[in-house]
Amino acid sequence: MFDRVAILDWSASGVPKTGKDSIWIGVSDASGTSSHNIATRGEAEAAVLALAQEAILTGERLLIGADLNFGAPAGLASHLTGKAEAMALWAWLAERIADDARNRSTYRAIAAEMNATLPGGGPFWGNGGKADIDGLPRKKPALPDWLAEHRRCDQKSKAEGLSPKSLWQLAGAGAVGAQSLLGMPILHRLKAALGADCAVWPFDPIEGKAIVIAEIYAAFIGPDVKALEARGKIRDAAEVELLSAALWNLAQSDRLAPLFQIDAATEILREEGWTLGTGHGPTLRAAIPASQLPPRLRDDCFAMPQGVAWVPVDEALERLKAALAPVTGTEALQTNIACGRILAADCIARRSNPPRPNSAVDGYGFAHAATKAGVNRLPLVAGRAAAGQPFEGTVPPGHAVRILTGAILPEGVDTVVLEEDCATDSASVTFDGPAKPRANTRKAGEDVVEGAVALKAGQRLRAPDLALLSALGIAEATVHRPLRVGVLSTGDEIIATPDKPALPHHIYDANRPMLLALARQWGHTAVDLGHAPDRPSVITRKLDRAAREVDVVLTSGGASAGDEDHVSRLLREEGTLSSWRIAMKPGRPLALALWKGVPVIGLPGNPVAALVCALIFGRPALSKLAGGDWTSPQGFTVPSAFTKSKKPGRREYLRARINADGAAEVFASEGSGRISGLSWADGIVELPDGGAEIAPGTPVRYIPYASFGLT
Repeated sequence: MFDRVAILDWSASGVPKTGKDSIWIGVSDASGTSSHNIATRGEAEAAVLALAQEAILTGERLLIGADLNFGAPAGLASHLTGKAEAMALWAWLAERIADDARNRSTYRAIAAEMNATLPGGGPFWGNGGKADIDGLPRKKPALPDWLAEHRRCDQKSKAEGLSPKSLWQLAGAGAVGAQSLLGMPILHRLKAALGADCAVWPFDPIEGKAIVIAEIYAAFIGPDVKALEARGKIRDAAEVELLSAALWNLAQSDRLAPLFQIDAATEILREEGWTLGTGHGPTLRAAIPASQLPPRLRDDCFAMPQGVAWVPVDEALERLKAALAPVTGTEALQTNIACGRILAADCIARRSNPPRPNSAVDGYGFAHAATKAGVNRLPLVAGRAAAGQPFEGTVPPGHAVRILTGAILPEGVDTVVLEEDCATDSASVTFDGPAKPRANTRKAGEDVVEGAVALKAGQRLRAPDLALLSALGIAEATVHRPLRVGVLSTGDEIIATPDKPALPHHIYDANRPMLLALARQWGHTAVDLGHAPDRPSVITRKLDRAAREVDVVLTSGGASAGDEDHVSRLLREEGTLSSWRIAMKPGRPLALALWKGVPVIGLPGNPVAALVCALIFGRPALSKLAGGDWTSPQGFTVPSAFTKSKKPGRREYLRARINADGAAEVFASEGSGRISGLSWADGIVELPDGGAEIAPGTPVRYIPYASFGLT
């Protein structure tokens, strides 16, 4: 359909600007993909017009995608212009908004003018300027009943899990309103300049037009943009490059047409417009050339050296630790909402804690040098020092001041005597000396000094950590985005959910709900990839979906070498499968692979083995992939309450719990099919690799479920 695709990422900056949050144009054609950064809207308008005119001269078809709203929710255009048409709104704005060569514009004043014609103080809000503007509120007002917050296409995107901003919002993170008010006049002028050669979709028919201009939304490919951003790419540059490349690829393979097919009322499209790609996010992501996305992990990261057959548990853990690296992007997040997120950068104290020397008790403060042994009677100065109400004057030597817990030590005070150790009247305070120098005081920075590392990258933030960061003036932290963990079950014998009927040869899926719950408890985003029968085509589609939607996949079953073990065969055909034979019981086989760059951890199909492997290997691996520290469970030495003769060669894990005597008892059966033992247990007993004779009272290592993050 198109020979070239250009993507325009817009900006409402009030000054010429390049780099982050500025104007970028990405262009993809047969020669490849490039991006250009432009400082002003006037220069960008000229550049887009030049691209379009060149296409007309060369006989090429050009698709121009602009990341701004082409229309407003139904009602605004007709209210302002008398016509329920987005293009009428463009002309109305083009007549009123001034935007000079230095990016100085009047869009806020025009937004206030539009608000003045509507009841309720809105709909436009978010004045990001320094000066107040009459009629343009800084906070979101209530909308009139007849005016929606979002267009129909934006509502559809929200239903699909995205978070489009409303046109009414002019300021704040991700706000699109200002860009749209400044972009619509430019669209108006471009269409006028290009004349009959140009169509604006979906307002005009596009057949036979050399130039087609359409609205796009970068969030459709958000995960891939974040992956590049995490590796230092400017977000806006990544957006225009990836989107232009994806759309161009679709055009060359005749797969672009479905994106232009909309099941919506004509009158809605005429007034509100539509975003190209709505409902087709997976298609766009799949069309991004692999060459433009960074490899998340090395293709050979899971490869085991030749000749290695059985791998001891400790060696396997070390190899896995060395192979993995974070695969999630990063973002800046307000500290107060960052609980559970993993730090992607060290947090540096912006101030000391405490920021100034202060009193640790309620009492009386004075200069120690002016005191003596025996009875001290010091005159009291007028006033007091309290937390939040510092004493403004200086306390002369030989005098004292009333001081409360947390109060900054006034000038002339370095020691505090406890209130209970004093006698006082309105004029003086008396206590027995000698007082210890600096008694009952806290030094500035005795907890944390300004400029020190408060928390290191890799730590998952807990409630106490948020208290520390807040105390140190750290309002924002750079954190990893949550790891998306996909869970897939396979097997013809599996019934996906227990509400469905099952024949005698069927079993209900126990692994998928267990693994999804584990992922959630470990602080990740769990994505249910469902169940796949033993059909390679279905499994392939499931894994392809996973490659688009998640950061790592946990599978259970199908990872061995049997006739129906299609997971391992498909992973092997991808060229990245490494089957680790771990010297452990239960759980021996562990399949590790990459599917289109996404790590796959193939767990055994047996629920007991699946849980043990997930606890021992899955938990630390997921933590590392999420950007966190490698986790090791805390075990405890307790007496045994069981008897066992253990053979050498494999490490064994027994379902266990602590009895009333503080000894570890194990489940009655070691059978891997006894799922009830997983629920009966509160932890596991870990028996070493070598042989051992266990009798009641023998010290054994017990690891409670809580040490694995199970609550």
